[in-house]
Amino acid sequence: MGVQETRYRVTGMDCAACAAKVETAVSRLPGVEHVSVSATAGMMRIGHAEDAALLPAIKAQLSKLGYGVFPADKGKAGVDTQSRPHYHNHDHGHDHDHDHASDHGSAGGHAHAETAGDGQGAWWQSKKGVLTIGCGLALGLAYGVGRLYPPVEWWAFLAALAIGLLPIANRAFAAARAGTPFSIETLMTIAAVGAVIIGAAEEAAAVVFLFLVGELLEGVAARRARASIQSLAGLVPKIALVERNGAVEEVPAENLSVGAVILIRPGDRIAADGLIVEGDSAIDEAPVTGESVPVRKKAGDAVFAGTINADAVLRVKVTAAAADNTIARVVKLVEEAQESKAPTERFIDRFSKIYTPAVLVLGALVAVLPPLVMSASWSEWIYKGLAILLIGCPCALVISTPAAIAAALSAGARRGLLIKGGAILEALGSIDAMALDKTGTLTEGRPKVTDIVAFGRSESNTLSMAAALETGSSHPLALAILDRAKADKVPVPPASEAFALGGKGVSGKVGGKEIFLGSPAAAGERVALPADMLAQIAAFNDAGKSVAVLIAAGVPAGIIAMRDEPRADAKAGLAALRAAGVEPVMLTGDNRRTAAAIAGDLGLAVHAEMLPQDKQRIVRDLQSSGKKVAKVGDGINDAPALAAADVGIAMGGGTDVALETADAAVLHGRVGDLAAMIELSRRALGNIRQNITVALGLKAVFLVTTLVGVTGLWPAILADTGATVLVTANAMRLLAWRPRGVGE
Repeated sequence: MGVQETRYRVTGMDCAACAAKVETAVSRLPGVEHVSVSATAGMMRIGHAEDAALLPAIKAQLSKLGYGVFPADKGKAGVDTQSRPHYHNHDHGHDHDHDHASDHGSAGGHAHAETAGDGQGAWWQSKKGVLTIGCGLALGLAYGVGRLYPPVEWWAFLAALAIGLLPIANRAFAAARAGTPFSIETLMTIAAVGAVIIGAAEEAAAVVFLFLVGELLEGVAARRARASIQSLAGLVPKIALVERNGAVEEVPAENLSVGAVILIRPGDRIAADGLIVEGDSAIDEAPVTGESVPVRKKAGDAVFAGTINADAVLRVKVTAAAADNTIARVVKLVEEAQESKAPTERFIDRFSKIYTPAVLVLGALVAVLPPLVMSASWSEWIYKGLAILLIGCPCALVISTPAAIAAALSAGARRGLLIKGGAILEALGSIDAMALDKTGTLTEGRPKVTDIVAFGRSESNTLSMAAALETGSSHPLALAILDRAKADKVPVPPASEAFALGGKGVSGKVGGKEIFLGSPAAAGERVALPADMLAQIAAFNDAGKSVAVLIAAGVPAGIIAMRDEPRADAKAGLAALRAAGVEPVMLTGDNRRTAAAIAGDLGLAVHAEMLPQDKQRIVRDLQSSGKKVAKVGDGINDAPALAAADVGIAMGGGTDVALETADAAVLHGRVGDLAAMIELSRRALGNIRQNITVALGLKAVFLVTTLVGVTGLWPAILADTGATVLVTANAMRLLAWRPRGVGE
């Protein structure tokens, strides 16, 4: 019997400690082969026997621990409709199943504000929020009662403590039964009960309240990181205007079929990925790409769901269903990336499994040894031992890495930098060499007319006749000529008797004259080309340009030179890479002359006329010289080199290949984004180092001050809660990241 894998969304997880508890509990269920849980993505993957009906058992097991669970395919394309913020721009629909998450309200007060921070209600409406507020009010009431009636003060604080502690103790007991005896709830329960026994009920109640506040803040911050990428899904309007039989009707965007034609009015968000079939308009892509300048698009150009049509009516043919549009796939891939753990995170997970029991042992030794060995005060040292339990809570440490990685992955995705997991994010920071393809990576991937040289007539007339012959052709060089004619607004007269001559060119009649446009060799067969024209052709060829010669009525009439030109930001992007300490090199299968011309313009070392295995060899050579190498290509013909590199990066405008292959993808085709991706990685790694320093540094300081008697239970729990909040807030700063020099 085979093993199949199912994904579930788990509500209520705040940090890696939560994920570890869920993983341990579910792995004990019969029929479960393996479990992987990510708190940052709020996701769980389970490998199980094909016929296993697991959901009821999982719900029963996790509800005891305080978590809700439901299949990940609720909502479209892996996007949690429950977590989706509502956008009101052209949003005529309503999400009727948004209360689903709250149906899984959890036992023991650990509901962790399933809806708080997810765009569906505020934190104070959640069970966790209600519990925290209730505990805080009870604590305040106990202080007041204690001042008015001192004899009942202890009992008042005990009641306040019970309100907060009973759910925590319930969770600790459930976690222990499910295989996690050393949970943070266990440390908390032991410390609070111990404090009551030695007469510190007031401090115990305050500590429990501060613990609940810390957990609530963790939950809100964790959901903010989660929601930042899921909010992309909310950019797609719920209603689309579909043209059918000459009439326009409103249909839900999620029901659009491939091939449907939708009407996009000025100011509307585009409801699906598609191709413009009619119209010419500026498209505001800022909500999706962060690009502040609208992009001009015309018939035949691709548009993406969630972008905004600025100034003219467009008709768009749908090319992807709602579950497969660019935004849905980016959300799904980033969620999956957040589920994979970085090396640092895996190390800290292993470390924390030893660390928490060690803290329990240390706390017990501190409580017992001084009274036994030195006849010190039992109450004083038990108090210090309990404080050490609170200081030792591992929350800040275990959340230090995944919080930063989740925020960095989300920030990158919102700017078109798709990084598939924490391990890749970490690896990018150490890259010091980058091998780049030429066509479609450093260049636009399509030729443009660079020069027009006329003989005995005007340049516009030369271009006009060439465009007349090429009208209707889909050849890349023909399209380059037609694009230039449109850009220069030259008239394109009708051509008659036009036909292609295989491998040579095209001929026909324009204005009654016999016209030929083709290669210099084919033109030379028809008529002798003058020396100055031949010299000009040779110069263009040396510059890596393709040349078409125009002959009109048997006379050489002009030259049109074309080349696949470097992307507009190629020079600046390569300079940014070098500034980051990354040495770029060009690898291309193109001929040496063209490659050398482009590389010369860009100031790059180049290896030309390379087969896929040659590119792989160059990558291996760079690695053997001690370099960490990234390979950038289109993800199709570079599979060997992409696989050999330390990081493979696909360059493409939201295509299937760019999204699904390689380790990372630059969705919007900007060379500058490669340096931005490395900058993001290094920022994230710096953030992780800061977080670990804060988490361990605060604990070390409070450990010393507790042992010498300067601080007690209150500061101890503040050290843990404070460190967790500081670490999470520091990680969340990455959500606002933008590449250097980018403004909006």
